[in-house]
Amino acid sequence: MNAKPETFSGGEEMILTLFGQKSDRAGSLNTVNQLIIECGKSKESLEKLYNMFKDNIFSVAYSITQDYHLSEDCVDETFIRLAKVKNFSPEKGDGKGFIITIARNVALELRRRFKREAVSEVFQSYGESEEIIEDSIYVHQLLKHLNDKQSQTIVLKCCSGLTFKEIAKIMKCPESTVKSRYKKALSVLREKVGDNI
Repeated sequence: MNAKPETFSGGEEMILTLFGQKSDRAGSLNTVNQLIIECGKSKESLEKLYNMFKDNIFSVAYSITQDYHLSEDCVDETFIRLAKVKNFSPEKGDGKGFIITIARNVALELRRRFKREAVSEVFQSYGESEEIIEDSIYVHQLLKHLNDKQSQTIVLKCCSGLTFKEIAKIMKCPESTVKSRYKKALSVLREKVGDNI
């Protein structure tokens, strides 16, 4: 497999695959902030945010819960909480990081609440090709070689496209720690699959 480190993605229709998409961060930052401010009063704004972030939220949630259905619940709960936000301030940070922080917190709560073993090989494809399912299983198996924080760092960096600084804020640790975890995680993954990542 000839995947680069920045090409993981995931979403409602697949767990994790090696086919990623990068978002246009600069162009959408102001739009995201404005949509967050409006989403409590406007279903259209909430729907736009949902369409923009559901895949990233699912990826983050799955990296934490290791459960497909809990990850779907996390997506729903994240947007329920987002609709109730009253005091979002764009000056304190960007909207994408804000949304991912909510998703991560919800996923951690769900994992603690349900404390059950994830069914590691059960994937739902909703019509996706067998190749995507195989890639999803492959990536899932690779992420099992990482500890929780390394796995979350890889997903936040590669799936959500966050910067190290944004990840550090979300995970409440120094930026140097995030960089170190990311480097170590890539090293572990390279050891498992060779130099193809």
